[in-house]
Amino acid sequence: MIEIHYDYADVPTIKRFALSDKFIRGLMGPFGSGKSSGCVIEIVRRAHQQAVGKDGIRRSRWAVIRNTYPQLRDTTIKTFHTWVPPKFFGNWKEQSHDFLITGFKDVEIEVMFRALDRPEQVSNLLSLELTGAWINEAREVPKIIFEALQGRVNRYPAVMDGGCTWSGIVMDTNPPDADSWWYKMFEEKCPENAELFKQPSGVCAQAENTTHLQKVGRLSYYENLMLGKDPEFVKVYVHGEYGFVIDGKPIYPEYSDQVHCQEIQPILGLSIHRGWDFGLTPACVYTQISPTGQWLILDELVADDMGIDRFSDQAILHANQYYKGFQFEDYGDPAGVQRAQTDEKTCFQILQSKNIQIQPGEQDLTLRMESVKKPLNSLINGKPGLVISPKCRELRKGFQGGYQFRRLQTSQERYTEVPDKNQYSHPHDALQYIGTRLFGPSLRLQQEHVSHQRYKRRHETRSWKTA
Repeated sequence: MIEIHYDYADVPTIKRFALSDKFIRGLMGPFGSGKSSGCVIEIVRRAHQQAVGKDGIRRSRWAVIRNTYPQLRDTTIKTFHTWVPPKFFGNWKEQSHDFLITGFKDVEIEVMFRALDRPEQVSNLLSLELTGAWINEAREVPKIIFEALQGRVNRYPAVMDGGCTWSGIVMDTNPPDADSWWYKMFEEKCPENAELFKQPSGVCAQAENTTHLQKVGRLSYYENLMLGKDPEFVKVYVHGEYGFVIDGKPIYPEYSDQVHCQEIQPILGLSIHRGWDFGLTPACVYTQISPTGQWLILDELVADDMGIDRFSDQAILHANQYYKGFQFEDYGDPAGVQRAQTDEKTCFQILQSKNIQIQPGEQDLTLRMESVKKPLNSLINGKPGLVISPKCRELRKGFQGGYQFRRLQTSQERYTEVPDKNQYSHPHDALQYIGTRLFGPSLRLQQEHVSHQRYKRRHETRSWKTA
């Protein structure tokens, strides 16, 4: 029989993580600190502690979650299979990403790998009866998924079959920023059923897992990693501290927080243009066009795990408190005209029932992005064509690179062709819907003019060749 040997001697933080029985446990640290491996072993270890069933088998069922399928396939599953190779331990189903582990004496472990960019897997995930779950690189996973999982664990084995000896959610991550749900839960709220385990810096005397990290010439793993990196990268990925790092390709590299972020106030007598994005992570953005033509981004309102009915009530209260007496022009995601499965009302109908006369923005992604880039790249009387208030924290972080084309897991530097769906994409989608109505018509005229000139040149060239 093949055995798995895991030594906690080089990872004391992961040992403390394993010894805890909290329902929610978070493991945070720098690159290369052994977090993922520790979580794999924790699943196997807890499965061995499950009480024996009537048939003499210790059964448990686990979900393993990652934000996207390429990340799940290229990192999470590979790490799991490194520790628990299917050829020795059970039956791996490539199509469904399910792993039935039967290679231990009296233990049977079902492990279901699920990616959040595959709707059918999310739907399946939220209907599972689980013992526990592992969220890999949790900073990338929406809070709504984490909260929904809490209701799916502690359900297998069923009570009539002896129940769960232990159940819960384990999570690992590189440090997120201080505005993340992770930070708010572990550092600010600190619920009684949760505990966070922080690994030390990779370059301190207490650095963990270093015996398993290869040197590069005379340089240690972390010394080599630090070369040429900006301070924020080193802070997050080497020292394991909270920070904001751009992992992908920014949608708006033209943005400069020093140039475009300024204290601004709404201008009396001018309409406020509001943009809306729907779903369970809705967003509303407040903007104006100044008399000189500057696009003033005044405010934002974002939420987690909230439907449009409740969110619109908050938006109305926000408007009454901060923008009383202003007229509003509202634009939103064209998908808002689609009926919900619950009450058959559309998002537009819900807003219109509250006297919010919303109109659809443009859905064309190129036009949406160009409608923001147009004022972003403009100067008006020596001043930036787009100005954003410091209070728009999510929009600003999106402009600084949080709203991005995600890097693909390939040997070459390649990125996705569409923006990554994350916490920053929702307010930026809302902003773009306004932009398509304010700047879209002139952009379309420019595109039509360019297309006409190209057609004219091709036609003249063909005529000259014929002659």
